[in-house]
Amino acid sequence: MDYMIRATAADAQIRAFAATTRGLVEEARSRHETSPVVTAGLGRLMTAGVMMGGMLKGDNDLLTLQIQCNGPVKGMTVTADAAGHVKGYAINPQVMLPPNKQGKLDVGGMCDLGVLSVIKDMGLKDPYVGQVALTTGEIAEDITYYFATSEQVPSSVGLGVLMNKDNTVRQAGGFIIQLMPFASEELMERLEKRLQELKPVTTLLEEGKNPEQLLTEILGDMDLVITEKTECSFHCNCDKDRIEKALISIGEKELKEMIAEGKPIEVNCHFCNTHYAFTIEELKDILKRAKPIR
Repeated sequence: MDYMIRATAADAQIRAFAATTRGLVEEARSRHETSPVVTAGLGRLMTAGVMMGGMLKGDNDLLTLQIQCNGPVKGMTVTADAAGHVKGYAINPQVMLPPNKQGKLDVGGMCDLGVLSVIKDMGLKDPYVGQVALTTGEIAEDITYYFATSEQVPSSVGLGVLMNKDNTVRQAGGFIIQLMPFASEELMERLEKRLQELKPVTTLLEEGKNPEQLLTEILGDMDLVITEKTECSFHCNCDKDRIEKALISIGEKELKEMIAEGKPIEVNCHFCNTHYAFTIEELKDILKRAKPIR
C-alpha cells in the first residue's frame, strides 16, 4: 500500500513528510507506457506532489507541479490534493537516453534547462504561482531550491525511483524535511551532517525501509513524532461529463466541423490516458448546448 506520513521532530523545530509510492508510480507507467528514464522523472515528481499536497490546508485545495524544459521530455505535469490523490503525465513519455556518468537513469539530461512552476489553487481569485529555474533537472534538488527561494523554507528533499529489469517499478518513495523559522543553529548543523551521511533513498527503500523508518533513519534521535498517515493513490477525476463540458466550451464552429467530417471522435485525458469516444449523434447533442462564439 502506498502511503504518506507527516511528522515533527526536535520540539516542532522540524516538520517532515515521507512517502512510499511504488504502486501509484507503476500505475502512471502502465497508463502512459513511459520509458524507464521518464518513469523515474515522473515518479519523482509525483512523489514530491503527494508530499507537497499533504502541506495544503483545505480539502478542495489543489497543487500542480509543472516542469517546462528544453530536454527531450519537453515537460511534465503533476497535480495532487490534500487527500493523497495524485496524477501526472509527461509530454514525451517514450524518451530513451544512455545512463549518466554515475550509471543511473539520466533524469537531468532528459529535462536539461527549464523552469519548475508550483501552482497552488486554494479557492482564491488567483492561484499562487512560484517559479524557479531547474538547477539540475533531477527533481529533488529543484524542489529543494524552490522551497529555499520561493517559500524561504530551508528544506531537504530526497526522491527515488528504482526500476526492475522488465522496466516495471521496483521501488519509489521519498522524504521532505523542513526547518521551522525558530530552529536553532545547532539543530541545523546536526541535521545537515545527518543528511550528508544518509544513503540514497532507493537504497533505503531496497533495504525494506517504510516511511516511518525513513524518517527514523534521519530524525530518530531528535524526538520524532508521527502525527498523521494518509493513503496515496493515482487518481484522475476525469469522466465523460467533464469531457463533454470541454467540448461544449470549444464552440459551435469547431463542433460543426467535427460533425461535417462524419466520423466519431475520440478524446484523450492527458493525465490518465483514458479514451472517451463520441458518436456523431452525441456531437450533435453537444452542439445544441454549445454557445456560438461571437
